[in-house]
Amino acid sequence: MNYPPKHHQDNDINHMIDVIKTYPLATIISVKDNEPLITHLPLIYREDGKLIGHIDIYNPQAQLLKNDNPLTVLFYGPQCYISPSIYSTTQLPTWNYIRVHLKCRVKAIESKEALKESLIKMTEFLEAPDHKYVLEHNNPRLDSNLKYIEMFEITIEDWEGKFKLSQDKKPRDIENARQELIRTNQESIKLFLDKVF
Repeated sequence: MNYPPKHHQDNDINHMIDVIKTYPLATIISVKDNEPLITHLPLIYREDGKLIGHIDIYNPQAQLLKNDNPLTVLFYGPQCYISPSIYSTTQLPTWNYIRVHLKCRVKAIESKEALKESLIKMTEFLEAPDHKYVLEHNNPRLDSNLKYIEMFEITIEDWEGKFKLSQDKKPRDIENARQELIRTNQESIKLFLDKVF
């Protein structure tokens, strides 16, 4: 039996790319001596199907983001608890979520000029659509920090989309779960930030 069930998997590459572009902060997992090294970094999806990222040279995982090493990358879309109270039919509690799991290979990009251009392009992507800040090519702070940053390129070998969104329910309940995902995510962010800040 396949797990998760087929109705909770989405093999549409375009849907997974949308998750990556909308939620670019990825969890990057490498393994060294049977121990996982985990870093959270924004990754940018390029039109050639590769992911581009940057890492501090002092991060121990930086040494593993080269030489065609294997890598697991996770992207997280929205998620929330689903109470049976939202359904029009009798159900049990569950958790809905969107995740993308990628098995990859990674190599370092040594060119400092490519690194600089990549940082500028990443900033441009993340500043969209308003572009209130532009990282200029001649920014002296950018130039002085390039020596502390390494660029890497990820080739995706296997895609897995996990879209658990109550697809096995009646249409009305699917829509109720969708609205709950929207409502809960908007409210939970505010409640959490009010509590910790």
